[in-house]
Amino acid sequence: MLVYKAPIRDIRFILETLGYDDVTEIAAFEDFDLDTMMALVEQAGKFCTNEMLPANRIGDVEGVQFDPETKDVSTPTEFKALYNKFVESQMGGMSLTAEYGGGGAPHAAAIALSEMSTATNKSFTMCPGLGHGLVEALTHYGSDEQKENFLEKLITGVWTGTMCLTEPQCGTDLGLLTTKAVPEGDHYKLTGTKIWITWGEHDLAENIIHLVLARLPGAPEGIRGISAFIVPKINLDGSRNGIYCGGLEHKMGIHGSPTCVMNMEDATGYLVGEAHKGMRAMFVMMNFARLTVGVEGYALSEISYQTAVEYCKERRQGRSLNSERQEPDVKADCILKHPDVRRQLLNVRSTTEGMRALSLWVANLIDIGLQHEDTQIRQDADDLVGLLTPIVKSYCTERGFQNISDCMQAIGGSGYTVEWNIEQYLRDERIAMIYEGTNHIQALDLIGRKLPKDGGRLYKVFSKKVYRFIKENRETESVVEFIPKLESALNRLNEATMTLGMKGMSDPEEAASQASNYLNLFGITTLAYLWARMALAASEKSGKFYATKIKTARYFYSHILPETDSIYAIINAGKDNMMAFDEDEF
Repeated sequence: MLVYKAPIRDIRFILETLGYDDVTEIAAFEDFDLDTMMALVEQAGKFCTNEMLPANRIGDVEGVQFDPETKDVSTPTEFKALYNKFVESQMGGMSLTAEYGGGGAPHAAAIALSEMSTATNKSFTMCPGLGHGLVEALTHYGSDEQKENFLEKLITGVWTGTMCLTEPQCGTDLGLLTTKAVPEGDHYKLTGTKIWITWGEHDLAENIIHLVLARLPGAPEGIRGISAFIVPKINLDGSRNGIYCGGLEHKMGIHGSPTCVMNMEDATGYLVGEAHKGMRAMFVMMNFARLTVGVEGYALSEISYQTAVEYCKERRQGRSLNSERQEPDVKADCILKHPDVRRQLLNVRSTTEGMRALSLWVANLIDIGLQHEDTQIRQDADDLVGLLTPIVKSYCTERGFQNISDCMQAIGGSGYTVEWNIEQYLRDERIAMIYEGTNHIQALDLIGRKLPKDGGRLYKVFSKKVYRFIKENRETESVVEFIPKLESALNRLNEATMTLGMKGMSDPEEAASQASNYLNLFGITTLAYLWARMALAASEKSGKFYATKIKTARYFYSHILPETDSIYAIINAGKDNMMAFDEDEF
């Protein structure tokens, strides 16, 4: 059963609450007031619900097919028509540069679209989604000629994009890659094999533009010797380039999305940016990809929640333990009356809405960090984006997977069947904790790079922002119940930050052993801060939507925030009992 209603009102509330007015003060976005933005979001929500959702199960059942003779990949039957409609809608480029055919809207539009499209058809969404990051990379580092040749068709969806990093012998450690790029006139010839390439080959678009990492002759070893290249499937003169699909991976989920082995034999490529500086372009592309992967976590959590609530309102089993809630005219009460079902669903709801707030807040910060006229405001926003990106990617995907599992549990055996779709959402979500940098790698990035950067400047920006909110609202009646708990959580996070920072200087293994726990501690604390802000905003409005927001904030503070106590205790336990085992004891 397909159940989905785009969370339009919640998106509007979050934008009203978490800094969208600061975005619209930027000259580039003066035409995108909140009403204009929400008109775009509503239009996108209708498309996702009416067009993308019906094709979701088809993609899962049919999957994608590889022809070993032609090296072609065919997509599910509904996807071609759907892609044409998607391109016609111009939604894919709504937040990309207007100079080359995009809509020029703020990043919040892209994040909102990413949620709704992922919720309704994750496999399909991954195809146009990768092009967004490639556009960002070329905008930052591409030559004028490359921008003219590639940007407009990527933005409008006539062409799609990929990023080609991983090779059979290297994943996280990209310094081990061996793909070669040999200069030949004004271009290069690339030879090598890339694996795990999402939408590396397909039949939806006229061309596929690959951003490939490779080594030039005589390049330094490690990541310092990596360069980035544009490698089109079809050359600009219309000839077929030497990059082909060598096979497809058979996966747990996202069956409608081809995950390809890509072989290059003297494939024509064009250097992006400077030689040996390819990681710069790749990180621009990957950083946005990591944000949208984080969105996947709460997007599929949202549709699973809606599905579970629909089921629980109809399913009748047993009697409510509270006689006042019992329905005397029927033999059994709906299971939504049972406390443990409510616990599961409210865990999902409170974290899903919190994660949505986090991602949209980061989206606003991206635009402020890029274009605000005040240098300090711009710097602070950019610092927060850098600090929070690994949290969005890791915390949202991990919690999202847990939430989908809770939704499945809440509806019992029906959740394990294909009829209610949650089993597909669970399979589709699992990969999000792995690709675009595993969640543990995100945690290592957080403690190893983001926290110590510039003497801890990024973390100081965050902690000062939260402390300022606490100080300003310590006596505010509508949030007085939240402020002491938020302050305790922030103090706990500060202590954990200091502890890991000190230990990490003398023993990096000590910090690494608790990196994932620290990231989750950071994620929950950040959501607590955002829930306090949302509760404050909701208290100033009337109506059931806002009253329910405050109830949800209370639930988060009473049932989710206390998780930080146990996480903090684990962090303080350190590595000793973990590392005491010899390898032969495993």
